[in-house]
Amino acid sequence: MTPRRSAGFTLIEVLVALGIVAIALVAGLQATAALTTNAWRQSSVLLAQLCAENELVAVRLARQMPGIGTRRAACRQGNVDFEVAVTVAPTPNPNFLRVDAQVFEAASPVLRLSTVVGRY
Repeated sequence: MTPRRSAGFTLIEVLVALGIVAIALVAGLQATAALTTNAWRQSSVLLAQLCAENELVAVRLARQMPGIGTRRAACRQGNVDFEVAVTVAPTPNPNFLRVDAQVFEAASPVLRLSTVVGRY
C-alpha cells in the first residue's frame, strides 16, 4: 500500500504564489501612478500653451517690432499661476526677430514656443 498524499499546497508553493501576486500588484500600481502623472502633466502643458500663445499673439498684434531683451509676465489659466518669459533676439536678417515664450510653473519650465516676427 502506498502512503496517501494530502490534496493541498505546500507552504513553499503558497509563498511563491504570493510573491508573484505581490510583484504583479506593484507593477500595476507603478503603471497607475505613471498614468496619473502623465494626465496631470498634459493638463499643465495645455494651460501653459495657452499662456505662451497669448504672449506671442500679443507681440504680433502690437504691429511693431518688439524691443530686444527679456520680459516676464504673469498668466493665470485654470486656477493655475504661470510665469511667461518672453525673449526677443535678433536674427541674421535685420528685418526679422525671433521671439521665444517660455512658460514656468512654480519656477520649473513647462513649455517653450518660438516664432519669428517681421517688419510691418
